[in-house]
Amino acid sequence: MSELSPTIGPPVGSAGAKRSRVLAWAMWDFGATAINAIVITFVFTVYLTSTVGDDLPGETSPASWLGRALAVAGLVVALLAPVTGVWVDAPARRRRALAILTGLVVMLTASMSLIRDDHRYLWPGLILLACTAACGELSTVPYNAMLRDLSTPQTSGRVSGFGLALGYFGSVLALLVVYVGFIAGAGDTRGLLHLPVADGQNVRAAMLLVAAWFAVFALPLLISPPPVLAQTPPPRVGFIGAYRRLWHDLRAEWRRDRNLVYYLGASAIFRDGLTGVFTFGAVLGVQVYGVSSADVLLFGVAACVVAAVGSVIGGRLDDRVGSKHVIVASLVSMIVVGLVLMVLSGVLAFWVCGLLLCLFIGPTLSSARTLMLRMCAHGKEGVTFGFYTTAGRAATFLAPWLFSLSIDVFDSPRAGMGGLVAVLVLGLLLFLPVRAPHRRDPV
Repeated sequence: MSELSPTIGPPVGSAGAKRSRVLAWAMWDFGATAINAIVITFVFTVYLTSTVGDDLPGETSPASWLGRALAVAGLVVALLAPVTGVWVDAPARRRRALAILTGLVVMLTASMSLIRDDHRYLWPGLILLACTAACGELSTVPYNAMLRDLSTPQTSGRVSGFGLALGYFGSVLALLVVYVGFIAGAGDTRGLLHLPVADGQNVRAAMLLVAAWFAVFALPLLISPPPVLAQTPPPRVGFIGAYRRLWHDLRAEWRRDRNLVYYLGASAIFRDGLTGVFTFGAVLGVQVYGVSSADVLLFGVAACVVAAVGSVIGGRLDDRVGSKHVIVASLVSMIVVGLVLMVLSGVLAFWVCGLLLCLFIGPTLSSARTLMLRMCAHGKEGVTFGFYTTAGRAATFLAPWLFSLSIDVFDSPRAGMGGLVAVLVLGLLLFLPVRAPHRRDPV
């Protein structure tokens, strides 16, 4: 397998990565998903908006400040992801960049244990949250670029699917551990550990656990021996130099293969639709389909399991029929299920259709990443995945905007699902003309 630049050759003595290295790579995602599930989605953000900021003076609500903080984090990622991609084009820099960003996420998460139940701590909490979200998103650039080092053109689909599936299982286990140990129950103490809720002590303790969780599961990848590559030392790239190289690479990529640039735009839109389905699914379940708040958490666990299974199946299909076929079939299936869900009612309908939607989310995300790898030029994995991350961030407004717009226009929360389906349809239509190789053969 050819490696990443004219000065870099194939792994010495190997046509692909050992299983232990693939497992170490996937275990990083297993740990990282705990940050997304516990910190960004279900626990710390809820603690900030409903507990820390519940008595915040002024007209702006804590939830509004939360949205603004995460919007700033998204802007930082959009600006820095391409530069990060340029810097990690050299395989020797990927592990270093990943170690730095992982360490920052661990330290920031652990620092959240200092955020007390006092509105004066809302701003420090939001800053920590925004920085954690930005560093976590940027860390996916070197992490995704490592996929080329760990797979052959014939196995990249299943390796990508395996990593995503293990990440979903990490979300499930982290949610269960934190819920049972720190959150469950009522009264002055919570969870099996009987931690007091006063001053947010149970949530603050959970942040220490999640920080340690990520550190432990990221360690195998960060300390495992890198692949032996025939390469010369990579040239040094400064911050300004990285932007100059970025602009040069973008123009060169446009001249070389505009098809890849089209794919970046199409994938950004349908990936935003997938994120919207996951993000707003719980809201729809409670407000429209009568699911209780407690059962929504159980649905989240089941959704991660189903998405993980879908990732594994989709990854294997990817290597057989190609990434584009998997993505198109998954998006069409999600659109059909979403339309069916709009005309149904009741808890059972939500569970059945909701889990079917999640079944196709995993294969779509896995194959989207694999297709990005197969389409990019050798030696451009870092910068290409930097563009991939930036394009995804640039479209993150679309699903929330159409979700809220549909609700406002039709005066019904149920219509929000229609807005999400519209994003998936738009992404599918833009993706259909993209020319996608089945697999990239070694050079």
